[in-house]
Amino acid sequence: MKITKLEVIHVIPRWSFLKVYTDEGIIGWGEAIVEGRSRTVEMAIKELEPQLIGQDPRRIEHLWQSMYRGTFYRGGPVLTSAISGIEQALWDILGKSLNVPISQLLGGSVRERIRMYGHIGGDTPASAHQSAKKAVESGFTIVKTGISQPARMMETPAWINTEIERFEAIRDAIGPDVDLGIDFHGRVGPALAIRIAKELERKQINPVFIEEPCLPENVDAMVTIARSTSIPVATGERLFSKWAFREVLEKQAAAIVQPDLAHCGGILEGKKIAVLAETYFAGFAPHNPLGPINLAASLNVSATVPNFLAQEHVTLGVGYLKKPFEVKNGYIDVPQGPGLGIEIDEEAIAEKRYDGSWDTPRWFHKDDGSVADW
Repeated sequence: MKITKLEVIHVIPRWSFLKVYTDEGIIGWGEAIVEGRSRTVEMAIKELEPQLIGQDPRRIEHLWQSMYRGTFYRGGPVLTSAISGIEQALWDILGKSLNVPISQLLGGSVRERIRMYGHIGGDTPASAHQSAKKAVESGFTIVKTGISQPARMMETPAWINTEIERFEAIRDAIGPDVDLGIDFHGRVGPALAIRIAKELERKQINPVFIEEPCLPENVDAMVTIARSTSIPVATGERLFSKWAFREVLEKQAAAIVQPDLAHCGGILEGKKIAVLAETYFAGFAPHNPLGPINLAASLNVSATVPNFLAQEHVTLGVGYLKKPFEVKNGYIDVPQGPGLGIEIDEEAIAEKRYDGSWDTPRWFHKDDGSVADW
């Protein structure tokens, strides 16, 4: 079997799907994108394509090493996202060629169902309370929300109270039996993150984790945060490859790792990160704000990980999959079909194509117009 062609398809609202063709007619699907930089990733794939054409797609580790190490300059969001999308598609091809799900090739499932996040919206305590109530009523046993406003390096007591009141409203809505994750989104500095965490403890909101309490560039800063609070720290969506997670785990900067399988290096790299986390008694909760292909890849990996906590999702593939995923009582069944276990509705995709031009939101402070972290 040989690779014959790679094709990137940008689809609304902001996703990029990758098709890898073979001379035996088996097509593999992956999700290849950096949010807001989908056309840049597409160019990276085009630059990798010549070394892939004519290669056996089933030599996944060999091709990964060639793509990652052969460029001399390694890592970073663009290269590893391009590799991730390709690697996902190679696993899809391998699974389809053997007529088994990817999870079976990774050692087999350790669970029958995958626990899913319910996302909580609402910028006010009242609207957040209502959103949380609906999530719990639909069966979710874990929900996640985020800080709702831009933050300076340090903020006023009023700013902190605004966020805490939202979190209190959500906890009131979900009760003590449902887990609550709080995403700081790297919007705040380490000192402010510690102040917020102390308020979360004082108010007994009891989050299951605080996510990205600061940006990941300085692991020691995250270590300081982790040691200042009893709340578990989660991070990883902006870390690429197992090497980036090594320092986080060695220094115990996080109790939960959150690699994104469309960014971290793909399916096998995500599995390696999960195993690395297991050796440090850390949890595994894959990040995924992307489309149904990355969700399928994440489910296949999460099914095989003993230290798995919960899986993020924003779509079930309605309008893109012939049989969309279904959340039942807060869980999705482990995919059983060959490869990724999904069937892409290519006619629907053809109607949803666009040029890939999409940018992430940009925030600015109202008082002086300076850039705020989104």
